[in-house]
Amino acid sequence: MKRITALLMALAMLFALTACGQAEAPAASEAPAGASAAPAEESAAVASGVEDGVLTIAMECAYAPYNWTQSDDANGAVPISNVPGSYANGYDVMIAKRICEANGWELEIVQSDWDSLVPGVQTGTFDAVIAGQSMTAERAEQVDFAGPYFYATIVCLTKADSPYASAAGIADLAGASCTAQIATIWYDQCLPQIEGADVHTAAETAPAMLMALETDMVDFVCTDMPTAQGAVAAYPDMVILDFSGTEGDFQFSDKVRAENVNIGVSLMKGNTVLKELIDSVLSAMTADDFNSLMAEAIAVQPLSE
Repeated sequence: MKRITALLMALAMLFALTACGQAEAPAASEAPAGASAAPAEESAAVASGVEDGVLTIAMECAYAPYNWTQSDDANGAVPISNVPGSYANGYDVMIAKRICEANGWELEIVQSDWDSLVPGVQTGTFDAVIAGQSMTAERAEQVDFAGPYFYATIVCLTKADSPYASAAGIADLAGASCTAQIATIWYDQCLPQIEGADVHTAAETAPAMLMALETDMVDFVCTDMPTAQGAVAAYPDMVILDFSGTEGDFQFSDKVRAENVNIGVSLMKGNTVLKELIDSVLSAMTADDFNSLMAEAIAVQPLSE
């Protein structure tokens, strides 16, 4: 009887040990064949930023008609989260709202200076930048781009009574004083092509650039067509010099020219999820859609910021 009891106790212990062994998960190095561990790429994947259902967008809020600040929510303006009592509106806000509506997200707008936009995306301070940024190769080394969400011709602006108002090409601007916004292709790549140009210090913002022209500090400024169209609406004494498609235009390789006119949405490097979701919205829009929306933005922009 004692032998039988001892045998039964030994069998019970054996079953208990076996059960314990089955409950323990094998180490990763001992995973059975066919078992799938999470790939290293997935564990290091960049978060989309919209897991909370809120898309946080940064812009200058001072770059009409792309974006501007106003004191109320007229014409569909959106509150600026870090500037209480102020609202953002403009083409960029209109595009951001379409992206959010298509994906069921809430939209948060953050005001940020131009030079802080790319670093803010890189550090995850905000999910994306929609701020009239050209999709240049240099920027593409720092961020990923969704889009384009606009195609913008490079132009110049001068006063209607200026001797340069009849310029037919950049050669006719030789020796003139000029400026453009800081950290843009207009300042870095366009103005240096004008022979003997007196290039002033870059303007910190688009409004500052336009004010330099309006107050006769410079003879002309270089910018893109939407900014110029918005400027003419606010300052009727300005005229647009559009040399596109002529021999007198600014010269770039086809690749660089495409970079300079394609406006995109900046995202953190590797944020493929958010890029695909935004691209799915933008790819369904045509150039005519973009132009129509831009015309709407220009029509409702304030006369001054």
